[in-house]
Amino acid sequence: MKQLTKSLVQIAVASGIVFGALTPLTASAAPALKWEKCAGTGLDPRQQCAVLDVPMDYADPSGPSIEIAVSRIVSEKPAARRGTLFLIPGGPGGSSLDDPSGKGQKLPQEVRDAYDLIGFAPRGLAPSTPVDCGLERGDLSLTASRPWPAADGSVDANMATARRMAEACERNGGELLKHLSTRNEARDLDRLRAALGERRISAWGVSYGTYVGAVYAELFPGRTDRFVLDSNDDPDPTRVARAWLAGHEQGVEDTFPEFAKWASSPGNPYRVAATAAEVRPKFLELAARLDREPLPWPGANPAELNGNMLRQAMLSSLYDPDDFPALAQLMLAADQGTVPPAPASPPDAVLQNVSAVGAGTLCNDVAWPTSTAVYQKEVEESRAKFPLTAGMPRNAMVCAAWPYTPQEPPVRVTGRGPSNILLVQNERDVATPVSGALKLREALGRRAVMVTVNSTGHDAYLDNGNACGDATVSRFLATGKRPATDLYCR
Repeated sequence: MKQLTKSLVQIAVASGIVFGALTPLTASAAPALKWEKCAGTGLDPRQQCAVLDVPMDYADPSGPSIEIAVSRIVSEKPAARRGTLFLIPGGPGGSSLDDPSGKGQKLPQEVRDAYDLIGFAPRGLAPSTPVDCGLERGDLSLTASRPWPAADGSVDANMATARRMAEACERNGGELLKHLSTRNEARDLDRLRAALGERRISAWGVSYGTYVGAVYAELFPGRTDRFVLDSNDDPDPTRVARAWLAGHEQGVEDTFPEFAKWASSPGNPYRVAATAAEVRPKFLELAARLDREPLPWPGANPAELNGNMLRQAMLSSLYDPDDFPALAQLMLAADQGTVPPAPASPPDAVLQNVSAVGAGTLCNDVAWPTSTAVYQKEVEESRAKFPLTAGMPRNAMVCAAWPYTPQEPPVRVTGRGPSNILLVQNERDVATPVSGALKLREALGRRAVMVTVNSTGHDAYLDNGNACGDATVSRFLATGKRPATDLYCR
């Protein structure tokens, strides 16, 4: 985030707003994008790619610039074209650069006719100008970036890991790392809007992308058309990502019973218990056993199946019911003292980049506590109330030792602006539970309508939702028609 050291007018111009009015789309403010064939394989041949230059520091718009990689597939029916649909990825650390060729092609024909589909790699994420903290390989594991307390509940080792990772980021991250933030991603998207020659944009934001979309709608309300926010983050401006992580406690409680029913169903080749009621205690007992007696796990990082690796596998598998078999197979193998092959991992270079973008954004958005005692108390409370997640959602991550102070306060999402936002939310979502989505719904007030879907999994629209929810979102994108009030899709 940027320190506001420039004059009010300079800041307003850099943000694209002058006292609430839209700044003109001038050639100097919005240089034309040069569209070319995209690099890579497996892409729709219609997809084009370009590079957008944006200020690294919006408080110094004439200073160094960085590149944002963007992509598009243009409207399939120019006569029906309404504008652009920005595909805002999750993360932080996710990219939508390939999404016009991927999930964008799941959109109904009338939506693909109405919009140019726009993807991008957010600032810091390759092939945009990249960042890299040069972390030790062990710190690239999920159990380091999303740390679990020790078996006895201690967070001392987690604080040591946070300091080591933060020191590496300070040493190797470079100037750009200081300027990763949700507010700046929203500003980048507004620069992209201007470069595309659009006065308004529509958007489909997923997971962390719902927060990006909400922040954009708060900063640039007059530049929003139809906004779909899918699998929604709690926008609490006092906690931001700390609230998202804490949400995993309830998300697991909401979702684990679905796994338990599946994992105990007769005829299931990966059945782990005779009844659903037995699955939870079996998982807890197995995790405790692996805390005491880890199993070697060649190819994994770390290379052992301990209790926290099982807990992390549980959390990852609950994102999508299609992944339930992977968790069940791991439980069955571990119960017999064996391990399945370690799941494939992205290359270390990719993990370095994604880890740096995630850390930079989460830690720059809001100041985190730095006291070990604060995290220890929170973890103890969490472990007592939510044994499945064992304190992880309130634990100390790299932000507990982050070397930089947030340069701007978090954005407070409000109901000020046009009523053109549709929230879609699965009732059972491990990563963005409905309890947090309701807080975003409340913050947006009259601007939004919320569709709650009776389904399980992360990402609702055209993925883990249901036909009612999908039809409601598609109709809104294609025609602008929303339900008159909040809707429950059975």
